[in-house]
This record gives sequence, C-alpha cells and structure tokens, in this order.
Amino acid sequence: MKYQLQPYQGMQSRYSCPVCNHHKCFVRYIDIQTGQHLAPHVGRCGREDKCGYHLTPRNYFATLPGYKPYQPKRSRYMPGKSPAQPAVNPARSPRPEPKYIINPYWVSATLYNYQDNNFVQYLIKRLGRDITQAAIKRYHIGTHNHWPGACVFWQYDTEGDVRTGKIMLYNKETGKRVKVPFNHITWAHTLAIKEAATAGDDTTFILQQCLFGEHLLSANPAMPVAIVESEKTAIIASALIPDFIWLASGSLQGLNPAKCGVLKGRRVMLFPDVNAYDKWKLKARELHTALPNTAFSVSAVLEDIATDEDRQNGIDIGDVVGW
Repeated sequence: MKYQLQPYQGMQSRYSCPVCNHHKCFVRYIDIQTGQHLAPHVGRCGREDKCGYHLTPRNYFATLPGYKPYQPKRSRYMPGKSPAQPAVNPARSPRPEPKYIINPYWVSATLYNYQDNNFVQYLIKRLGRDITQAAIKRYHIGTHNHWPGACVFWQYDTEGDVRTGKIMLYNKETGKRVKVPFNHITWAHTLAIKEAATAGDDTTFILQQCLFGEHLLSANPAMPVAIVESEKTAIIASALIPDFIWLASGSLQGLNPAKCGVLKGRRVMLFPDVNAYDKWKLKARELHTALPNTAFSVSAVLEDIATDEDRQNGIDIGDVVGW
C-alpha cells in the first residue's frame, strides 16, 4: 500500500497542525488507491521554519506493535479471504471459518487525542504520565468520538488483527463508568454495521471476540497470565503488578473455553471481582476440563481483605492495588 500527502484541493484539504495548532497549515497523508486519510496526526506541517512537524506513514506504523497494514480484501465488516487453495477432502480437512475483523484504519484513527480521553486522563492522575503512556502503547487504548471523552478498548488477537472494540465512557476524576442517564457502552462492530447499512453495503459481521490483551501472549510465551473481568482493571494491574500478562474477559460469560484456547499449556491465575469468587472457581474447573494441560487457579486475595463496604461496592483488584 502506498501513501502520499493529500494534493491541494482548496483550504478544506488543509488542517490544523496537531503540534503548533496553527490553522490550515497541516497536510495529511492519504492512501493513493482509496483516497482515505490515515490518522489525523499523520502528516506534515507547512511551517517548516517555525514548527517542522512531520510524521510519515512508515514512522507512524512503527509505533503500532502488532499492526498489520490494511489489505483491500479484508474490510471492516467482511471476512478476510485467503488465496485459492488446492482441493482437499472436507471430511478430512475442514475449512476454517472466515475471520471477521475491524478495518485497521478505524483503529489507527483512534490512537491519538488523549487529552480528550477521560479514561486516559484518569490513568495519568492515578499512575502518572510515563506509566500511562506505556499502558496506552501496550494495550492500544484509543480515543473514540462516539461520546465526548470516550475511550475504546481494541481486542487484538495473537495474529495482530482486531476482532472488535469496546467503546466506553468513564468519569475522568473517579475512573468510574458513566451509567447515567444510560450505560455508555457500545461496540465498534455495531457502529461498522450501522455505517454499512446506511451506505447500502453488506452488513454481514460474525462477532468472534478474543481476550482483551491477547496480543501480548506471543512476545512472552513463558510468562504467567492473570485474567480479570474488566479492561480497565487489566490495564491498571499490568502497570502495578508486572509479574503477569494481564488480560480481561470483558464479562463473566467471556471467560470461556473458546476464548481461552490461546492459553493452552500456560499458568493462569484468575482474579475475580469480590462478589464473583465462587462463580470463577466453577469457571476454573470448566476451563481445566476443556484445557487439561493448562493450570488454572483462582486468587482469593479480595476474599481475604474485602470489607462489607467493599462487597457492597463490588470492588476488583484494580480498585485496591497501588493505593
């Protein structure tokens, strides 16, 4: 795929520089084939003598570990298609199900503007700027414009593809999810389907979620794994307890053999919320039965220290670690 600076097509093709904020001096990179922009901060400032900011596509992609450049054959809502293969006996070699993934352009367009990301601002307040920046890079935390201040937790799998993204809104002072006047949570694949329907395109999308943070497994094959329920907790715990690879199931139902197959042969510690200990004990048995060569254990640390107030609030490990 090739990129170029967007040709001049009037002042509407020039933007404010993300560094010096000067108006109508910034030229963005576009895909030569599709004309689609890269992320809003990928481009060159025309004020070379006073600013000189220039982020090329090559340097931008280098900041995205595990990122795979977009291929036209794999759209944001259609499955990737592999080249034609020799005929095989389907009874002996079943063809794998197609994998539906999110368009990488959608992902890259969210990896900036963190000053307007409530969750990131909360992390900076709690962990400091340097640790937060490392967490952003580790988990590819994005900023989404579906709601002002929203973040998106992208689900990268072990192949570097993005299965979907959970879009959520947090209070930047307390770090709590915004649930009033409604629960602010939606999904990237849901928005992709709606946009496709509006454009009259194919709206087929078969959701195949993976564990949040799964992409970290490949680089650390011998490191023990910790699983919590929420993405927020995994991010905070990874910064403060680096002895594990921290993953999130997203929900109790998300802790299932299908998603945990990538953990085969590893040591896995489950860290349930304080009121979910017994349920996660049952889950650990289910997972061990499905993956007999994988060691699953359940931490009772919250059970040992939780107060009645903690139980009423339903705390998790992220609420107590590091304070």
